[in-house]
Amino acid sequence: MTEGNFVDYVKMYVSSGNGGKGSSHLHREKYIAKGGPDGGDGGRGGHVIVRGNPNLWTLLHLKFKKHFRAGHGEHGSSGRSFGGDGEDVYIDVPLGTVIRDTETNEILFEITKEGEERILAEGGKGGLGNWHFKSSTNQTPRYAQPGIPMEERYVTMELKVLADVGLVGFPNAGKSTLLSVVTSAKPKIADYEFTTLKPNLGIVKYRDFQTFVMADIPGIIEGAAEGRGLGHYFLRHIERNSILLFLIPADAEDIRKQYDILLDELRRYNPEMLDKERIIAISKSDMLDSELKAEMKAELDNDLPVPYYFISAVAQQGITELKDVLWKLLN
Repeated sequence: MTEGNFVDYVKMYVSSGNGGKGSSHLHREKYIAKGGPDGGDGGRGGHVIVRGNPNLWTLLHLKFKKHFRAGHGEHGSSGRSFGGDGEDVYIDVPLGTVIRDTETNEILFEITKEGEERILAEGGKGGLGNWHFKSSTNQTPRYAQPGIPMEERYVTMELKVLADVGLVGFPNAGKSTLLSVVTSAKPKIADYEFTTLKPNLGIVKYRDFQTFVMADIPGIIEGAAEGRGLGHYFLRHIERNSILLFLIPADAEDIRKQYDILLDELRRYNPEMLDKERIIAISKSDMLDSELKAEMKAELDNDLPVPYYFISAVAQQGITELKDVLWKLLN
């Protein structure tokens, strides 16, 4: 999927259907002088329903459709004939979509399961016909209930990608290269910063036909909380990840400092992200000889607070060991 086709944020207007009016009809027939009330009930207005679809990975299909209106319920009629229900409208969304009320910013619900359905705007209930109000003291009621009006609201949909492992790192740390090596994804790769402008997903194949999902987001820089770089816009895509894999290049001036900066930016975005499992991958380690790697390892053993591993996506070094570690942590 190209970057331009990745849409993870849309706003829309939705309205359900009005409930149909109940009928106040009085029965009239040639040989029945006083047939009494026989008005039927009105039909229910249509719902607007959000449904989880595992075949969707983006909100692109909703980018240019901003209004969803369900059908109105039909009115009741004579002979206790009920009005038909209004047509429901279904909005298919990818798993991991959060739906908010645009005006209050309140989270209404989120879709996380295949086939999960939630009513976004409930259709109005149909009114009762006059035959419901017949009694010994009121044998010919000439009134019926109106239908309940529709619901309407503006909503915002945000996609939070559901992945097992999320890649975190500064621009040009090798995240896209790693994703392209361990999965079949084809992210844009170049030797300049901010090559990745949209999140990328890939399925990592493991032993015995097992798989897990890895997500790559645009690089984070110091001050992202203040809007520098691409800011925190895409960090919601790693909120659902089980493991955060920090990628720091072997030629970084201070590996511990880079790790602390990245961790602080995550904390400022959402402190709960610090509760996730974290490991560090020292990327581009093919530029290190064995002696330099041993010196660096001796220093990092005392400096880094989480497990770390030397890898090189280009030279295919340490990739299998890294996948073993990730799989063990996931299971």
